[in-house]
Amino acid sequence: MPFAPSFPIRSEADVRRLEAIPLAQALTVQSTYEVFCESARAFGSKTALTFIASADPAGKPVSWSYAELLKGIHQTANLLHRLGVKADDCVAVLLPGCLEYHLALWGGEAAGIVQPLNPLLSDEKLASLMRAGQAKVLFAWNCDGDADLLEKARRLRALVPSLQHVIRVSAPECAGLACPDGLLDFSTERAGECDDRLISGREVKSEDIAAYFHTGGTTGAPKLARHSHGAQVFTAWACVQMQGTLAQDVVINGYPLFHVAGVLPGALTSFAAGSHVIIPTTQLFRNRDVIASYWRLVDRFRATVVSAVPTVLAALANVPVDDADISSLRYCRTGAAPLSPDLAARFEAQFGLHVHESLGMTEMAGISSITPPGVNAPVGCVGFRIPYSQWRVVALDAQGTATERDQPVGESGMVLFKSPNVFSGFLDPKDNAGAFTAQGWLATGDLGWLDDQDRLHLSGRSKDLIIRGGHNIDPKTIEDAMASHPAVQLCAAVGAPDAYAGELPVVFVTLKPQAQASEDDLLEYVRARVDEPPARPKSVTVLATMPMTLVGKIFKPDLRLMAEQAAKSATSGQK
Repeated sequence: MPFAPSFPIRSEADVRRLEAIPLAQALTVQSTYEVFCESARAFGSKTALTFIASADPAGKPVSWSYAELLKGIHQTANLLHRLGVKADDCVAVLLPGCLEYHLALWGGEAAGIVQPLNPLLSDEKLASLMRAGQAKVLFAWNCDGDADLLEKARRLRALVPSLQHVIRVSAPECAGLACPDGLLDFSTERAGECDDRLISGREVKSEDIAAYFHTGGTTGAPKLARHSHGAQVFTAWACVQMQGTLAQDVVINGYPLFHVAGVLPGALTSFAAGSHVIIPTTQLFRNRDVIASYWRLVDRFRATVVSAVPTVLAALANVPVDDADISSLRYCRTGAAPLSPDLAARFEAQFGLHVHESLGMTEMAGISSITPPGVNAPVGCVGFRIPYSQWRVVALDAQGTATERDQPVGESGMVLFKSPNVFSGFLDPKDNAGAFTAQGWLATGDLGWLDDQDRLHLSGRSKDLIIRGGHNIDPKTIEDAMASHPAVQLCAAVGAPDAYAGELPVVFVTLKPQAQASEDDLLEYVRARVDEPPARPKSVTVLATMPMTLVGKIFKPDLRLMAEQAAKSATSGQK
């Protein structure tokens, strides 16, 4: 049967109540393929997916039912089988937001191992990832307004020796274009495939590897995290239980689908429960028109859930509701980056939506803890552990490494996990060094503390700590103070190199539309609101745009580079 919530989760006691049933009885589904079979059987003609080509709510969408989605998954898996893809072969995906992405994802997992790729990575980094995964087939987009992904795919053929086939996926406006020599047209090739079963006869097991997701990649060498089918299915099941996801739910999923947030908590969870997923244009939340039309899209599709990273919520806070009816919304969730108290307060005051935070990571198939509907936790609280998982908060040693010393309630340290959805390790065994403790706990790198209700509160990342003369400074303390300024849209604090102190805290900000504030005034404002003298920043820099990842996180490595360059310039000027 499709997944359905057992009862509302409001406390740690409710999580333990779920665990009273052995996991093997509570969750019998083995694979993502089985999820779609069960949902198609239960929901049939109900709409599963809708794609909107433009952000205009009056535009004509394209929708697929659960039955149509499963047929497409069968066709895709059978096409890949015909092309020689076996259970341990890798299928790479280089697509923007589109309906076909879900065929490549779930059909790829039914046939082999899927490898979603960030289209903005360089050719060499993409080729490095594909060589590591030994990608045999590549899905590539044609007629992309952002970049010519098909041309990038053709260049990759010369860089990836294992790559045997490139499958062109066309945008509707390009459907009539002839397929270039040596490439396969997806629509044409899958049209003749069997659509009611897997021709391979494969029985996918829980321990089978479903996907390689890359972590990082914007600097340094990306790492490939291996997800088992069981880990992905468990994430969907746990999210349904913790969030109370229903078949009646409608979610606008604007996360990129090369990222776990969009694929697992954002999509598979909805499909497992029979919900309706909206894909808002090929550019997703990077499309400014989608942001500007968001509340009218909520009205048009009667969306029930708002799900976005804090930077997207900050952009939505500048968009008036006007005459849009958003009364269908029942839940607002965020994660992936710190939420400022000011933004949470603005969102609740303007839209009547309490922002519920969660913790997720690639190494835990997208979800680790959730603040459920009905639990209005303070900012920084990422909720309760997911069922059948364990967590610890342990002290750090002088090098910032996790120790075996558990911290008491209220004391900060590194968060460790054991859970059914912990990943199967990185593809390259060398990358596993430091990922797990000697006792087998996943070392998250997240800093936080547990309260007396067994809820986790995050305070930052160990790698983001600003170390000033041996004093550890949590950047979130500075960022929360800076974010409360009425002119500030986004802000981030990083350490600038200093010959005497090691690092000094500095802040970068962007301003709200039409807002004005000088750097000196902003510096005075934030210094007055940071109680700890070593944490008071030495400078504030106003930027026209904040460096961001494609997922919507503020990209601090770029800010650290700016801070380093400014420090060098200041030193040169003094000489």
